[in-house]
Amino acid sequence: MSFAQVYTRSVVGLHAPQVIIEVHLSQGLPALTIVGLPAAAVRESKDRVRSAILNSGFQFPNRRLTINLAPADLPKDGARLDLPIAIGILAASGQLEPDVLSAFEFIGELALNGELRQVTGSLAVARAIKAESLKKESSVASAPLRQLIVPMANGSEASRVEGVTVLAAQSLKDVCAHLQALAHPDGSLETQLPVVPLNCLQPSASYQVDLADVKGQHHARRALEIAAAGGHSLLFTGPPGSGKTLMASRLPTILPDLSAEDALEVASTYSVADSDYDYGTRPFRQVHHTISAVALVGGGSRPKPGEITLANKGVLFLDELPEFERSVLEVLRQPLEAKQITISRANSQLTFPANFQLVAAMNPCPCGYDGDGSGRCRCRPEQIKRYQDKLSGPLLDRIDLHITVPALPIADLQNGTAGESSEQVRLRVDAAHKRQMARQQKVNNELSPSELDAHIQLGEGEKQLLQLAQQRLNLSARGYHRVLRVARTIADLADNEHINSAHVSEALSYRSK
Repeated sequence: MSFAQVYTRSVVGLHAPQVIIEVHLSQGLPALTIVGLPAAAVRESKDRVRSAILNSGFQFPNRRLTINLAPADLPKDGARLDLPIAIGILAASGQLEPDVLSAFEFIGELALNGELRQVTGSLAVARAIKAESLKKESSVASAPLRQLIVPMANGSEASRVEGVTVLAAQSLKDVCAHLQALAHPDGSLETQLPVVPLNCLQPSASYQVDLADVKGQHHARRALEIAAAGGHSLLFTGPPGSGKTLMASRLPTILPDLSAEDALEVASTYSVADSDYDYGTRPFRQVHHTISAVALVGGGSRPKPGEITLANKGVLFLDELPEFERSVLEVLRQPLEAKQITISRANSQLTFPANFQLVAAMNPCPCGYDGDGSGRCRCRPEQIKRYQDKLSGPLLDRIDLHITVPALPIADLQNGTAGESSEQVRLRVDAAHKRQMARQQKVNNELSPSELDAHIQLGEGEKQLLQLAQQRLNLSARGYHRVLRVARTIADLADNEHINSAHVSEALSYRSK
């Protein structure tokens, strides 16, 4: 037979659309042509595949080879297509039985000696296979779910998806032996690829830091607890060394544990981005102020996820906030509201999740010591204003909690007792989170204006308090809604179904800047 068809998947953004590799052998001078929008890594696969086939003990066909990557208008990149291309060539040349290929999907990079190397995005591929099977469940005549063959190094990652059978292979020769055993069964198990055991353990967060490390700073600790309970954004302002970064790094330790689906989503993102991830923990991304807008929100000629997507379901920390380029900070405005970012290019449009908590820190002035009582600050008023004006009003209006962090006396550090641990605070945060899920199936920071009206009934005293605050603090409509969300979270932490004046007053105290 001179034609074969092999199933695999590309990775576009965070999705893994199916790709069908069609291989045709024809008469003519020996040549190998790959069509269907292959990237450079895919075009170069012809040399890796040729050497891998020969070094695995097979014959490379001395004829004209045309390889089509369908659909033709979908960009394909990465070396994960090496294995399915090699399988297609062997099947088209009659060295493998083509009929057994329809039961599998293949991904893997080939070394020149035929060994299989780890590739990115294997978890995204497994999730896409599972999602496709769920769509087909309503169809009576739906095809059985294909098994996924991956390199041995990807087996543990890909097997996290329940319902997808994952086979791990060490080399191209092992894959071919498995396919030949299926086509010509002889009862031998030595040629069968091992099925990777299901690896869908419940996510378990493990952190090396604890909120008990923070001494004093009770006001800031309270704000951290509110932010964790309701998913609110936070801005710390204070002199150098007051503990802003220390407290920000402890926020993930008091957040509720990730659900199994959320943990899979986060792990899939890191798999595509080829970054290390401690499964089950909340991401904490601390970026330098020299970062570009594209690196922060994602992009490129073939859009890749940025830091806000890597911080999805976790925390994005921006230290020394005024040192960032203003144009970089302004790109955060839309993701903070929409919880996602859409990257548009001439030939594609991709949407990445960006449901992160923003935590930022800044000094009150260029030298950092304005208002600390030591008299060290020598900044002129116009310098301080110029420094603070680097942050736009619309961006500050989108930050829920504005906290002033004073310098802590050395005596308090030496003699102060440790505060509550992360575990103790997380118990209260978990309880407040469960109340929100039971009431509205989302955290308070995600409530729309109409949902706020449905879940918050204010008395006359609370309404008058907010009207007075609007006059004194110049609250915008967005600021008003954010105060209500914070007040709702404070009431949830206090286990109160209704919001009273004390909750509103505390919420307003965090909007004083």
